[in-house]
Amino acid sequence: AVLEKIRRYCPSIQKSSPELQEIIDALKAMELEGYQFEGAEATLEMLIRKQLGQYRPFFRVEKFKTIGEQQAGEETASAAAMVKVVVGGQAEMNAAEGNGPVNALDCALRKALERFYPVLRTVHLTDYKVRVLDSSNRTASKVRVLIETTDGKESWTTVGVSVDIIEASLIALIASIEYKLIHTSV
Repeated sequence: AVLEKIRRYCPSIQKSSPELQEIIDALKAMELEGYQFEGAEATLEMLIRKQLGQYRPFFRVEKFKTIGEQQAGEETASAAAMVKVVVGGQAEMNAAEGNGPVNALDCALRKALERFYPVLRTVHLTDYKVRVLDSSNRTASKVRVLIETTDGKESWTTVGVSVDIIEASLIALIASIEYKLIHTSV
């Protein structure tokens, strides 16, 4: 099954190809970290492309910050996020507000990148799921974040893993944006 997915991006790959073993080793290593690729086809594709040398980073997140605020007794929380990205040697810093830290981070990231990649104006998150991976560590447990994104025509799902839910979310958001950009430039 993995070989068939790899052949979408490298039709000449064979069972005996060293690249196949490198991809399988990378998959296993990420699965040991808590990644799961069923239902996160976009992340799997990005991993395969990276291993095959068919990937170049479109941007780098240099730093980010989220701030949440909630009044006691109120149901809604406001949040703000600041993101600094670097694209081709040019830095862009932007901030946004949202109805939680992940929403604010998503908005700030896309806002910072839209200057370089206007196509991202059509992209938005449609689903967000969090799974605790090892509850024995309680609040220090790793979490897996799955996000579904759409551009209004297609939808794709990415995954991020970390002990920090915001960082896991950012990993999945970055993968989602890179997936869109690689499919726009192909």
